[in-house]
Amino acid sequence: MTEFDAVFLSYDEPMADRLHSRLQRTLGGTVKRLHGVHGMHRAYRLCAEVVDREQFFLADGDFAVDTGFDPAAVEPLGEGVSMRVWRAVNPVNGLTYGYGGLKLIRRSALREMGEAVDVLAALPGRVEFAEQAAGITQFNQSPFHAWKAGFRECAMLARGSEYGMADEDARHRVAAWINSRDGEFATYAAAGAREGVAFARAAARDPKVFDHLNDPSWLWSRFAAAHGDQAVAG
Repeated sequence: MTEFDAVFLSYDEPMADRLHSRLQRTLGGTVKRLHGVHGMHRAYRLCAEVVDREQFFLADGDFAVDTGFDPAAVEPLGEGVSMRVWRAVNPVNGLTYGYGGLKLIRRSALREMGEAVDVLAALPGRVEFAEQAAGITQFNQSPFHAWKAGFRECAMLARGSEYGMADEDARHRVAAWINSRDGEFATYAAAGAREGVAFARAAARDPKVFDHLNDPSWLWSRFAAAHGDQAVAG
């Protein structure tokens, strides 16, 4: 059992039911779930309204928690810290960093969240990054989901990390995404990464265009236009 609440935030991930059950077994208590909420800012803000405690675990709908993760060993967030992020293993390129990782977050910070393309980068206060990996970000559940992950992440990295990541680290991660070759649907993640970088360059003159990265319908249309027939056939 853990002293923290927990929320599993899913949208349309094919494995979401299974991963939600896995998280509940690992954390040893009820993990509340929000599913299918349109608009990422709205979805994250609603997470703050379904919990009863100030600090809670937050997992995305494609996060496969390591069953050895021990929630009882987790220390509460310190003064001035709005969120702690555990690393996640990327199944298509071997990277292990905060992308898709488990979070411990303050309800009050979500309620005060500002605007940013990378939604949680707009939290007030400091963000901590844990060295430990807490699981796998299992985004490669379909051609579209793999493509979307590469597209969104590399567009944001190419634009400039809103977490203050060094440019050299961002370039290294983009290169790894572009060279994705492991695991299921890796070629779609690589294609998404290449197209995400091109999108960031084209959109540099119009920052509002980056808001499309948080629009599921726009992302699906973009994917279908470039890869739809191939994805269905493959």
